[in-house]
Amino acid sequence: MFNGIIKNTGVVKNIQKKHKSMDLKIKSNLKINKKMLGSSISCNGVCLTLTSIKKNLFRFYLSQETLKRSNFSKIKPGDIINMEKSLKFGDEVSGHYTQGHVDTVGKIQNIKIIDKTWIIKISIDSMFSKYIVEKASIHINGVSLTISKKKQKNFEINVIPHTLKLTNLKYLKINDLVNIEFDIFGKYLYEINN
Repeated sequence: MFNGIIKNTGVVKNIQKKHKSMDLKIKSNLKINKKMLGSSISCNGVCLTLTSIKKNLFRFYLSQETLKRSNFSKIKPGDIINMEKSLKFGDEVSGHYTQGHVDTVGKIQNIKIIDKTWIIKISIDSMFSKYIVEKASIHINGVSLTISKKKQKNFEINVIPHTLKLTNLKYLKINDLVNIEFDIFGKYLYEINN
């Protein structure tokens, strides 16, 4: 479990694409030691297992399912990745509970800046609109955010300067793809009631 409060980023250093999987190396100052091999790390909101570590270079294996559901299929060396260690019992939860099980990707339709706040419009497949609720939580590239406006095929989020400073959201451009995990409780409640 994670809470979407990003304090660390990493840089993609190496990508080895295979037929239906990928090995990924990310350089980061995230505080991790070798005892944490096998731990879950949220990378752009995707729960990945740490398979090796050498100094500040972390290696992850991505399966076909992960590549299919996330923006990692389009990742390039030099890309900035939001990173978060999994929660420990007793940790403060300032964002909202997330699993790192990305549901889909969304496409950036528009970015409007009002004062220092970025209002970002994201389009999604209409089949996912059932999980979008105004003022509900949403996980975008691993960042816990609030939905400010909903339409049938898109929604808006407001990103404050502090969040922009600490995350890769400040690098977003029109047509970029972002990883989306809808609110876990909302998804389960919807499935129970339908």
